[in-house]
Amino acid sequence: MWFRQQTASWQDFAALTRRMTADEEGLRRKFWRKLKREAANIPFLAELLTAHYCAFDRQTPFYVKAALVGAIVYYLVPDDLIPDSVPVIGYADDAAVLAAAFKLVSSHIKPEHREAAQRTLARLRGEQPSGA
Repeated sequence: MWFRQQTASWQDFAALTRRMTADEEGLRRKFWRKLKREAANIPFLAELLTAHYCAFDRQTPFYVKAALVGAIVYYLVPDDLIPDSVPVIGYADDAAVLAAAFKLVSSHIKPEHREAAQRTLARLRGEQPSGA
């Protein structure tokens, strides 16, 4: 049977484990670097970050906070109207809810909120901040 020839022995597994733990700091750096890069590819992340910064601004009125936090929570819940695991259209309802919340409260979304979102997005992507 061909699959038996491809299985690793316990010695191989132990050697791999030793190599990985020997460079634990390097492994951690690689893990976080990749995680940040992947997080930067979340659909409509800039809008979510803008909503976050607006919702947690002390000067934002309560009803605006409620609308934006509701939209953020809707995005975070995986089993909503159209589950996020459904290919292609899984995030469509999330985008619609976020867009509706933005339309409702657009006059309260300040340039500072959008700038903070762009800085965070650039940091997640590993880009240099503009003007640096």
